[in-house]
Amino acid sequence: MIKVSDTAKNKLTTLMSEEGFNIDGDYVRVGVKSGGCSGLSYELKFDNQLGEQDKLFEDNSVRILVDKKSFLYLVGTTLEYSGGLNGKGFVFNNPNANRTCGCGESFSL
Repeated sequence: MIKVSDTAKNKLTTLMSEEGFNIDGDYVRVGVKSGGCSGLSYELKFDNQLGEQDKLFEDNSVRILVDKKSFLYLVGTTLEYSGGLNGKGFVFNNPNANRTCGCGESFSL
C-alpha cells in the first residue's frame, strides 16, 4: 500500500490538470529505478493506461500505479509534498530505505 498526504493530493491535482490528466480518471505512476547517489531513485509521472504488470492502489482519492518490481521497494511509503521556501517538492517517506541522499531523491536498502 502507498499512501498520499493531503498536500501531495492537492499538488498532484493541480499538476495533472496542467498536463491534461484528470485525478478522478487517470493515474499517478510511482516507480523505482537504478541510479542516484544512493543507488536507487524514485520516479513519478502521470499515466492513463493500466498495464498487466501494474498494481493499483487508491488512497486519498488518488489512483496510484506501481509496477511489480518497484512495489517491493515501495511498500508502506507515503507520498508527501513540501512547498515553501525550504520545500523539496514531492517527498517519498519510505520505511524500507536504510539510507537516503541529502536531496531525498534516492535511497538504498
